[in-house]
Amino acid sequence: MSYIEKYFYKVPAEKRSSAAIAFMAGLDHIRSSCPLVSDAIIKELCDQRSHLKLIASENFSSLAVQLAMGNLLTDKYSEGYPGHRFYAGCENVDTIEAAAVAEAKAIFGADHAYVQPHSGADANMVAFWSILVYRVQNKEVERLGKKNIDEFTSAEYEKMRLLLMSQKVMGMSLGSGGHLTHGYRHNLSSKMMQSVPYDVDPKTGLIDYGALQKKAKEEKPAIIIAGYSAYPRLIDFAKMREIAESVGATFLVDMAHFAGLVAGKVMTGNYNPIPYADVVTTTTHKTLRGPRGGMVLCRNAYKEVIDKGCPLVLGGPLPHVMAAKVIAFKEANTSEFSVYAHQIVKNSKALADHLMKRKVVLTTHGTDNHLLVMDVAKSFSLTGRQAESALREAKFTVNRNAIPFDINGPWYTSGIRMGTPAMTTLGMKEEEMKEIAELIVELLQNTKTDGESKAKIIIDQTILQRIRARVEQLLARFPLYPELIID
Repeated sequence: MSYIEKYFYKVPAEKRSSAAIAFMAGLDHIRSSCPLVSDAIIKELCDQRSHLKLIASENFSSLAVQLAMGNLLTDKYSEGYPGHRFYAGCENVDTIEAAAVAEAKAIFGADHAYVQPHSGADANMVAFWSILVYRVQNKEVERLGKKNIDEFTSAEYEKMRLLLMSQKVMGMSLGSGGHLTHGYRHNLSSKMMQSVPYDVDPKTGLIDYGALQKKAKEEKPAIIIAGYSAYPRLIDFAKMREIAESVGATFLVDMAHFAGLVAGKVMTGNYNPIPYADVVTTTTHKTLRGPRGGMVLCRNAYKEVIDKGCPLVLGGPLPHVMAAKVIAFKEANTSEFSVYAHQIVKNSKALADHLMKRKVVLTTHGTDNHLLVMDVAKSFSLTGRQAESALREAKFTVNRNAIPFDINGPWYTSGIRMGTPAMTTLGMKEEEMKEIAELIVELLQNTKTDGESKAKIIIDQTILQRIRARVEQLLARFPLYPELIID
């Protein structure tokens, strides 16, 4: 029996969901072409329904967002931007992309939005190169009296290229909670520019704005980045702007992790990056709860160069994903989304508070945003990899994460990063966070290392089975996509 037949058999007509019908009809068609893929999709749904998703960078998008990506828009090439394409027949893509741009500008109050990046990393590459073109290449064109770089001699072009590559970028180090694309030595960002990262204060784990100001004056970077992937506190963007202006740097904010908190008006005043940054990059998933993708917001001065992200960095846009972005942006520009965004932070603080009441050590001793980082080495004498494995066995999905100045390095780590966006999407609140904290502590207290290994563990099986049962009971109260009826 097909998925759609089972659905119609089990669900009365008055309770049927058009989204569920479309989803399961799609699965049936996929199964007729490639059962491996349809089976993997179903298995992923079952896995996500049976595990508590505490990965800070993940969420659950709406079925409308998901369905928008599965259509013939994926077949269309549309290099360029609305009204300026290099292929004919892009009128409908223009409509979609222009709508995405308008929605993004309305949500964030930005001068301009570029919605083509395929990911947050792509968005950062577009931003970096656009800033370098704006700061360096365009000035060289003007200095040499040329129309554009096509008029450069080989020697002039090589000199400009070396000048581009000599620029400095200053972002939070990976070890302090920054992102790979903020200048990590194994990432392209540190190879296309000179990376001069800043660290958090070793004692507090917080950004020391005075130390950052001093380093900025010493290094005089072209770009200063604010943003993070594992920093649990707010950033004062007004102070960061002052620091950038004092050394003539372009101020870039990567808000990939907290874009939903900005959209939902949780981060306001000095903690809203839009009024202070020259350029803002983000993903469109995570707290924003849209499709996997990226976006660049900017001041009007950068609009022209950023709209040329293709061919500067990107290949062809993905019109089907931009269609999903339109839907996600419309969902985010509602009072309901604002309530959701505020609850994310309430849940994060509740989870952190209950963990700390159980003597668990958290970096910065708490959180102001959607995530927290637990020091499992100090709290439970485990590595991050061991704790991650134990939690997965107990039906928690988390990721191990380095803590500042981590002696266990980036593979084994000493920390676990957790976030509340996905559980908040399911409808969980502070009381559920207390229960989750209790289960996590009980599990890790009863997890031991296996010999000298930094990966192997031994878990008390009686306790493990009891915790798994409680997780199942909790998730049964907050089902994922309840309209999807799949055996």
